Amino acid sequence: APQVLGLVVWALIAATTYHLHAEYGWVMFVSIFFWIATLLLFMTYLLQLQLKFYAVPWPLVLLIFNAVATVLYITAFVTCAVAVHPTSWRQWDYNRRAAASFFSCLVMITYGVSTFFSFRAWKGLGSNAATSQVTDHA
Repeated sequence: APQVLGLVVWALIAATTYHLHAEYGWVMFVSIFFWIATLLLFMTYLLQLQLKFYAVPWPLVLLIFNAVATVLYITAFVTCAVAVHPTSWRQWDYNRRAAASFFSCLVMITYGVSTFFSFRAWKGLGSNAATSQVTDHA
């Protein structure tokens, strides 16, 4: 979900005259960087490459990644929302920037939820009844 929403933020900002406003450069950087990073992380799990790098503490890596993404998307959301001016000289720029603010808020929330679940996985709080039965008797 963050990949799709992040791509929407990226596309909405890119469709405006973002180069005239420095604050949208930050929003573009955050959305592009985390879109690519999330895609690479997704491909790592899809291809099960994490099994080849067994020395890497993947639950901790996911927790740190999601926490950093949440914090940086908070700054991108606030920057994008503050920079939207209803008196823009081009109405479609206002609409796209307002929509980008909304979607950056959604991305921020999805990364925040992912951080919560990554924290639970890192602490081992996400076990279900079947796995606890196996570990109790092993």
